[in-house]
Amino acid sequence: MRIELRGVAKGRDGQALGTTTVGFESGRATLARAETEQRPTVLGLIASGRMRPDTGSVVIDGTADASAIRRRVALVDAPEVSDPAPNVTLAGVAAEELMFAGVPSNPVSVSRWLGQLGLDHLARVPIANVAPHARLRLLTELALLRDGVEGLVIVSPDRHGGDPIEWWELAKGLAARGFAVLVIAGDASAAAIGAAAMIARMHGPESPEELDDADTLPLAEGGIA
Repeated sequence: MRIELRGVAKGRDGQALGTTTVGFESGRATLARAETEQRPTVLGLIASGRMRPDTGSVVIDGTADASAIRRRVALVDAPEVSDPAPNVTLAGVAAEELMFAGVPSNPVSVSRWLGQLGLDHLARVPIANVAPHARLRLLTELALLRDGVEGLVIVSPDRHGGDPIEWWELAKGLAARGFAVLVIAGDASAAAIGAAAMIARMHGPESPEELDDADTLPLAEGGIA
């Protein structure tokens, strides 16, 4: 599966989102840069088929089909759109999402599921107080339980603080499992990830396979994947 945003923009004179071209595909994690409070969410909504751009186009495997994108791509942790209420416990978030996914969501099932992720010790902690990496791991794994989901659009994980390398490694791990992953973050996080990637390349891969590391270089808003 490959999804391409071709010259998309939103709002008068691109105020909500300036002209942006980016693509993401199965088995690869892609990082897109978007600054300001609103633009990451707008880009995420467009990339996941939940908002029409005012200009440009969005295609999945070469075809314009927003409903197919919505079915196959989950929008993760977008502020005021798909992020959980801050005062809900980790167990509460898991129970609700398991129910939506058609998976048993009783307390025993929730406890067992959190235990499999190594997050059971955080069950009673409000999601707002959960460390960024654990939060994102929970939300992405829950999203992948939904029927037919093949890709994830993760919005502004950097707003929760922490080391951006941690959530970027998590995104690459999801891509290594065959999912298409688009992460939308700010310039500072993109710069940190880009610097880490450059250092890694300077040291050289241990094997030829490591040259294709399932990640792309950070993208400027309006850049091309």
